[in-house]
Order: sequence, then structure tokens, then C-alpha cells
Amino acid sequence: MSEGIVEVTTEAELREILPPPLERTADKARPKLHEMDRRWLAESPFVLIATSAADGTCDVSPKGDPAGFTLVLDDTRIAIPERPGNRRADGFRNVLSNPHVGLIYLIPGRGDTLRINGRARLVREAPFFDDLIVQGNRPKLALVVDIDEIFHHCQKAFMRSKLWEPETWTPDAMPSRAAISKTFERPEDSIAELEAYYAPAAYSSGLY
Repeated sequence: MSEGIVEVTTEAELREILPPPLERTADKARPKLHEMDRRWLAESPFVLIATSAADGTCDVSPKGDPAGFTLVLDDTRIAIPERPGNRRADGFRNVLSNPHVGLIYLIPGRGDTLRINGRARLVREAPFFDDLIVQGNRPKLALVVDIDEIFHHCQKAFMRSKLWEPETWTPDAMPSRAAISKTFERPEDSIAELEAYYAPAAYSSGLY
């Protein structure tokens, strides 16, 4: 399997292939939220949270809520509410042994993103939880992130992938969520039962 594969094992080798970034790119990270960053967070309904445990076990978890769901506590701290989900808590368990996290905030239709790197902690109660209520749901847990660096990222990946161009979307190219669930998670259930379970009207009743 390794025949013909040439690995890169040092930063010097890496920089032979990828030259150092322009100074304005290398130096664009900031330690505090700017008003423009606050506006982005107020418009974003979706974030990807990357974590790694002390042993190197990695996870990337999607979090979504109405736009503005991330609460800005001050210039260097934000809070992300936890909502009902599968309860695996992979990312949260990682944070308990390694607090470093990486966040990517998206705004639908925008190719650029907001990136935040920092150190996270799990909070089970705080006065600001009252500001995180959605549809009567007060979170039982929140991820509070102390910001180390924040910067905006360009749109090239989204342009290459054509992610926001509906004419390129092929949602039916893969089997339905019900079929995937039957294959890997709930083989004892019938497709009809699973299709009913994952039907948008039924499944959305458990969002909060």
C-alpha cells in the first residue's frame, strides 16, 4: 500500500511545497473580539467545534441554533449552549482532558468563515444561561471558550466545492438517513419505522 507514497515529515519539507504565508496572512490573528466579529457571531446559526483529548483522540462536532446562539460574554469569552442530541459527548469528554478547541463559524451563503481558537471549559450553571433559552429550553450545559486567537478565513474552499450553489446539490446521491440508521445503528427496525422516525415533522419535535 505504501509503494510510491512520499511522506512529508518535517516543517522544512512542508515549506518546500507550501511557501510561508504572506505577512498580512500570518499576522491576521487577534486575541480579542472586534465589533465585526461580534456582528458575525450575531448572524451565524452554525459552528463546527474541533477538540482533541490528551491521548490525541479527535472530534469535530456541529452545533446549530437560531442565528446569534453564541453568547458573547466579553471581548475574550464566548458561550455555546448544548442542546438535546445523541449524548455521546465526544467533544466534551475531550475538553475535560485537553481544553484546546478550534471553532469555525458559518453564515449560510457566505464563503468566508470566522475562526476562533481557544481554551474551553464546561459550565453546568451560570446566570447567563437565562440568555440561552430557545423555545423554552434552558441548556443544562454550556461550553465557555476563552479566546486565544480569532481571524476571518477566505472563501476559496467554498468556491472550489461550490457548497452554496443549489444546482450542484445532490442530496439523493446517498441512501436516506433512515437507510443509514438501519445499516449501522438500528438493524432491528424496519425501514418504514425509521422513515417515520426521521420524517422532518416528527424529528423536529425533539430539537429542544
